[in-house]
Amino acid sequence: MDLLSPEPFWPRRDGLPATYAPLERDARCEVAIIGAGITGALVAWELADAGIDTIVLDRRETAHGSTAGSTSLLQYEIDEPLHRLMRQVGTDRAVRSYQRCRDAVDDIAALVARLGLDCGFRRRTSLLLASRAAHLPQLRREFEARRDAGFLVDWWPRSQLTRCSTLSQPAAILSHDAAEVDSYRLAHGLLGAAHRRGVRIHERTAVTRTRFTAGGVELKTARGGTVRARRLVIAAGYEAGMFLPETLTALHSTYAIVTHPVKTFSGWPADRCLIWETARPYLYLRTTEDDRMIVGGYDEPFRDPVARDRLLGAKRAALHRRLKQLFPRIAFEVAGAWAGTFAVTAHGLPYIGRHPAVPHTWFALGFGGNGVVFSQLGAQMIRDQIQGRANADEALFGFGPRRGGG
Repeated sequence: MDLLSPEPFWPRRDGLPATYAPLERDARCEVAIIGAGITGALVAWELADAGIDTIVLDRRETAHGSTAGSTSLLQYEIDEPLHRLMRQVGTDRAVRSYQRCRDAVDDIAALVARLGLDCGFRRRTSLLLASRAAHLPQLRREFEARRDAGFLVDWWPRSQLTRCSTLSQPAAILSHDAAEVDSYRLAHGLLGAAHRRGVRIHERTAVTRTRFTAGGVELKTARGGTVRARRLVIAAGYEAGMFLPETLTALHSTYAIVTHPVKTFSGWPADRCLIWETARPYLYLRTTEDDRMIVGGYDEPFRDPVARDRLLGAKRAALHRRLKQLFPRIAFEVAGAWAGTFAVTAHGLPYIGRHPAVPHTWFALGFGGNGVVFSQLGAQMIRDQIQGRANADEALFGFGPRRGGG
């Protein structure tokens, strides 16, 4: 699948930090990972750190799938609000899911510091805006659910918003424990660290056929080689459906613009916090380490890449207008725009772990708007499961039933 329109921002700005040779011979390993984006990179690092012999394969250049187009807002809030998720999966599971996402943001921060990665990681707060007055009751329920669950949140009425910003929405929730990152550079940094630990990485190597045996899996590649592994990890993001026996998601198209660096952020609240809203589909905004603004949203149901990209000009203009409405005191010029395809689940949660119908295989599928955070959780879960250790998150994010008490 063509996941992105031409010229997403991060590769255009960052260039190509590293390249890896394609695989043109047979190989053996303990674990083979399909996918060299941010998910595959996080899994590869965790396995490398655990001393597990690993090969990573990707049919594209490294991190040139969805990762290249990720706007990379790191939040513990998932697309399904906590108070609604409680009704779907039970209070205990819903709260635990939010807590684990908060932990994952901290874990990414620790990993970036440990490895000394230059990837634009910054701690931020996150502002969830009520898009209209009719959304206030649900936003208040969400605030109370998070506060009662122990999350550090503040209620901002309109008076607070207008006092510290040019935003005029009726109210907002300010959440702490968020961050932003350049996922493209983060993926390259993690893969580089894993490679130095012995992980073999092969880009431009498409897997054309998968055969399961009693002892593991055989992966035939388009270049004629065969990889024999005891275990397989699918980290292919929104293209992972070909490895699953049923459809778990719905595909959507999303759009984003990025500005040239601006001189000031006059009217942007809370020291350049992340911003999103209650409307569905929602708008989302962030800044970058080199003083740009990114705004995305105006999602559409996905039909095909041609139809998605045909809308890019109109979506660029609409996002430009909306950014000017929100921040009229910030002078800016649009530097670029791109479109991407993403998948969502009914409950907003990822699918991580083993599927009962697919032998020797683990899935790391961080669907939705919180994919990088889900991928961090998935990397830790899969590492533990491959090592034979229990991981409490299986009950939250595995392929089993999602309904629970609490």
